Amino acid sequence: MPPLIDLTGQRFGRLVVLERDGTRSRRTTWLCQCECGNTHVTTTSYLRSDAPHSCGCLVKEKRERAKWKHGQYGTRLYHIWDNMKRRCNSSQRPDFFRYGGRGITLCSEWFEFRPFYDWAIANGYNDRLQIDRADNNKGYSPDNCRWVTGKANCRNKRTNRFITYNGEIKTLKDWSEILGINYRTLRKRLGKCGWSIEKAFTTPIDRRYSHARGAHK
Repeated sequence: MPPLIDLTGQRFGRLVVLERDGTRSRRTTWLCQCECGNTHVTTTSYLRSDAPHSCGCLVKEKRERAKWKHGQYGTRLYHIWDNMKRRCNSSQRPDFFRYGGRGITLCSEWFEFRPFYDWAIANGYNDRLQIDRADNNKGYSPDNCRWVTGKANCRNKRTNRFITYNGEIKTLKDWSEILGINYRTLRKRLGKCGWSIEKAFTTPIDRRYSHARGAHK
């Protein structure tokens, strides 16, 4: 075993070694005094590494500076940005497979909050809108993102069923509103009943049956 190197009195970043504290998992530990006033026990390997040495206060200070740098920490827009990053980069998220897991990325420009904030404000953001990707197979970037209502966002999901009728492509929910036929009715006609699009879209609702069914509820 190599001889113990005495670090007592030496400074490492914000830490000054006071004395040897003992061992932890066969590693020598040292009691240190931090510039902020706290004491901190750490290992020789940590003290001699390139890490920013402190009791943890340095990391906290950097976080606080990041908070106040843009003054938006904790706002709805900040949470949108934070969730956007996590969806793309955190494999621990349950929805990661729908984003980062299938190649949806966050552009390098938006790694920092401020550029995203500036883009959002310049492109009509308000607290009633949601971020939406125009092409759901592409990532988050200024040229693929926009602010839309929650209703419009739901209709742009890649799980939606798009139907071409009379030369126009729309979601089934859109066709439901245009035709005045209940969405569930259209879905049943096209699915369980196996009707063609033409028949499902042009067959009128039997109002007598609907009224009678409602009267028996």
